[in-house]
Amino acid sequence: MSILIKNVRAIDIGLDKVCDIYIQGDTIKQISHECKLSANTVIDASNLIAMPSLFDMHVHFRDPGLTYKEDIITGCRSALAGGFTGVACMPNTKPVVDNVETITYIKSKAKNTGVEVYPIATITKDMAGKKLSEFEVLKKAGAIAVSDDGKPVENADIMRKAIKKAFELNVPIISHCEDLNIIKGGIMHKGSISKELGVKGMDRASEDSIAAREIALAQAVGGAIHIAHVSTVGSINFIRDAKKRGVKVTCETAPHYLMLTHEKLLSKDADFRMNPPLREPSDVDAMVQAVVDGTIDCIVTDHAPHTKEEKSNFEVAPNGVVGLETSFAGVVTALYLTGKVSLERIVELMSVNPRKILHIPVETLRVGAKANIMLADLNQRWIVNPDDLHSKSKNTVFKGMTLTGKPVMTISNGRVAFSTLD
Repeated sequence: MSILIKNVRAIDIGLDKVCDIYIQGDTIKQISHECKLSANTVIDASNLIAMPSLFDMHVHFRDPGLTYKEDIITGCRSALAGGFTGVACMPNTKPVVDNVETITYIKSKAKNTGVEVYPIATITKDMAGKKLSEFEVLKKAGAIAVSDDGKPVENADIMRKAIKKAFELNVPIISHCEDLNIIKGGIMHKGSISKELGVKGMDRASEDSIAAREIALAQAVGGAIHIAHVSTVGSINFIRDAKKRGVKVTCETAPHYLMLTHEKLLSKDADFRMNPPLREPSDVDAMVQAVVDGTIDCIVTDHAPHTKEEKSNFEVAPNGVVGLETSFAGVVTALYLTGKVSLERIVELMSVNPRKILHIPVETLRVGAKANIMLADLNQRWIVNPDDLHSKSKNTVFKGMTLTGKPVMTISNGRVAFSTLD
């Protein structure tokens, strides 16, 4: 099979030009001004952009054990609709990913979906925070990283040992930065809105203190740490300073932390609740600035499906929002169309850097590379309708919002795996 993409604006690191892209089998065979080769499928991509397919290093597919919310098949459909051909799945499933059998199950179920699904294993056995998981065994079975995401590793000495061991094995370690003694049952950002609603808030100090701890531990053992879903002025300042001092720290944020504030919670709609929570305008400004100045390495979704029933009660609903199908549009709307970042920087944030952090091959628009490509319409304005999402769950924080920019085709290993083009 062959595909010819004509008149597309190709965007990659060091590449921004209108060209034709010829794909044969699973490989990019030619990138030229005007390709004369015949193809089984010809796509007129005038007014579209092509980028290396996206990668999300922080998703929850709820499989095994919680598949009424999402499963690997529906999660992959959602990923493809968002321009992703690769994801890394967090381990807080049932059972948790602390054993070879669960890793094997995830990898087997993901075959033939068009999405490379990389399991992340737990830092501690049963995610109990007491005993380290068998990193070497789990890595050999296919785990791409370790994390207890969904909860922190509360014991600093256990985390210190984990960072040291992970670095020795060249296994990325991802920290969910939250001090549960500070949170104490908080359900949203602690500030004027939580006070107005009369609900317990989540103080910034919870995230800040553990981010600072992880940086100190990584520096102490000469290891590396990746900080998940950064949301506060304080934590990003710690990370920026640590990078300047040569500490091996990377970090991520999500589109909602670049666009929305805790004022969304005035509606008492639990679809706007996630952990860490939506915070204040100063935090949003800090996240945007950190993307612009390079402190933030990548943008993820923290795709966390929950059912409508689970989200029906504001005060007791679980935290989390889905995001795979709105991520690219959110970044384009918040950062590119406002002139804050280039399309090349979006490639770094959403394709190149997450793969580099996880030590997996980087996708690229180059002759001889695997044909993993996203086509997108930067001019398409669309209203986010939860019912149109491919995820089982519809708990999107962007519901009813108008976003600009949308993936219209995802090519996975030379095959059109998703398309809205005629």
